[in-house]
Amino acid sequence: MVWIKEVRKMEIPENVKKRLSLPAEEYFYAGHTACQGCAAALGLRYVLKAYKNKVIFTIPACCSTIIAGPWPYSTFGAPLFHTAFETTGAVIGGIEAALKAKGYKVKGEDGIMVVGWAGDGGTADIGLQALSGFLERGHDGLYIMYDNEAYMNTGIQRSSSTPQGAWTTNTPGGKKHFLEQRPKKKVIDIVIAHKIPYAATASVAYPEDFMRKLKKAQETPGPSFIQLFAPCPTGWRSPTDKSIELAKLAVQTAYFPLFEYENGKYKINMPSPNKEPKPLEEFLKLQGRFKYMNKEDMEILQEWVLREWDELKKKAEMFK
Repeated sequence: MVWIKEVRKMEIPENVKKRLSLPAEEYFYAGHTACQGCAAALGLRYVLKAYKNKVIFTIPACCSTIIAGPWPYSTFGAPLFHTAFETTGAVIGGIEAALKAKGYKVKGEDGIMVVGWAGDGGTADIGLQALSGFLERGHDGLYIMYDNEAYMNTGIQRSSSTPQGAWTTNTPGGKKHFLEQRPKKKVIDIVIAHKIPYAATASVAYPEDFMRKLKKAQETPGPSFIQLFAPCPTGWRSPTDKSIELAKLAVQTAYFPLFEYENGKYKINMPSPNKEPKPLEEFLKLQGRFKYMNKEDMEILQEWVLREWDELKKKAEMFK
C-alpha cells in the first residue's frame, strides 16, 4: 500500500473554491476500505474537513476502525487511537487530560479537538456507561455517534438503536418473520438528561448543517454530543447509490429530525420545519430490511414517528 500522504495533494482552482460550500481541502484520503455508499465514511470526511489535522480521534471496534486501513497505514490525516468497544467516552477523557497536562489547548479556536467516533452499538449499548461518565465529568471533547441502526461490522445484528419493524441477522426467520418489536432508543434524550452545554442531531445528507454543528461543538466549552444519521447499504439492503436520498427522506419524514440542544434550549434545524412530514413509507420502501412489514406494522411505526415529532416541536416551541 502506498503511504497516502505522499499522493493526496490536489490543486483546486480558485474559481472552483469560491463555488464550494464546504472546505476544498481533504484530510480523508483515497484508499479507505469502506463499502460502496457507506455514509459513515462520508461523515468522517466532513469531520476532517471541519477540524483539519487539529483533531485526535478515538474509535472503538466498529466499521470505522476497518475503514481507516491496516496499521501502519491510515487514510486519516490526523492521529487515531483504536480502543476497546466499551471505552470511547473514557478514552476521550484520558486524551483530553493528557493534552492539558502537557500544556496544549483543547477545544476553541486553534485548540485541539478530541473526538470520539463510535457506532450505535458502541454507544447506545456497550459504551453507554463510559459515555455517561464523559458527559457528567465535563470533559472538553466531542462524542459523535454515527447511527446506522445495527451492529454492521459483526454481521448486521440488532442494537437498541434498531427501529421497530426492521430485519436483522438475528431476527428469527421461518414463515413468520418476527421483526424488531421495540422502538428505537432515544440516545440523544439520555445525553440531554446530563444537562451538557451542547447536543445535536445531524445527517450526512445535509453537510452544511453538520459542519456548522461541528464548529459549534468546537466553540462550546465542556462535553458536546452529535448523533449523526448514517445509512448502511449493506445492512439496510438498500442500493449503494441511495444513501443520500435515504438520509434526506429520514429527515423529510421526521423519522430523524435535525435539531440542537444548547444551554437548555431546543432549536429545530429542518430544511422546511413548518411543512408536514412526508409519509414514512417513502423512507421504508427503499430498504430491504423493512420488506417483511405489513400495513399494520407501518402504521405503528408511522404513529411513533409523528408522536416523537410532536414532542420535539413542543420542546422547541417553549423557546420560540
